[in-house]
Amino acid sequence: MLEIFKDIKGYEGYYKVSNLGRVKSLERFVKKRNGVTQPVKERMLKPAVDGTGYMSVALTGKTFKVHQLVAVAFLNHKTNGHSLVVDHKDNNKLNNKLSNLDIVTQRINLSRRGGTSKYVGVSWSKENRKWHSKTRVNGKQIHLGYFNNEFEASNAYNNFIQNL
Repeated sequence: MLEIFKDIKGYEGYYKVSNLGRVKSLERFVKKRNGVTQPVKERMLKPAVDGTGYMSVALTGKTFKVHQLVAVAFLNHKTNGHSLVVDHKDNNKLNNKLSNLDIVTQRINLSRRGGTSKYVGVSWSKENRKWHSKTRVNGKQIHLGYFNNEFEASNAYNNFIQNL
């Protein structure tokens, strides 16, 4: 696959990100504290895995998640809290290739994480041995009930969402 680099917004001329999820620092001149201007060679940055399991890089003292840099550069993603988020299609937080990223709602992103149910807002409760339906509204979790099958739990979830 051909690797394509694009400027990182706000860091044009300093850093670029690629469709393969790599970040590079561009060749430039940097003025040192002693006033001497020194050339800096172009190089690939080595990302670190942060505390949440995502790859991140430091750009001039500020840390960014690599998947978000790729999404902003190639998918025109606008970071705006949690309404629209960058999803890793294969659930591998370390695979930051453009082909593996998608912009989805937070609700859809959570449902794709390989939970116990194929339905959004539904999970299996081992303790109650029933399907549990729940959602979150304005940061507050709302329990919708326990059900004998996941379809009933999904119906309860969908009815609640439609009546919001």
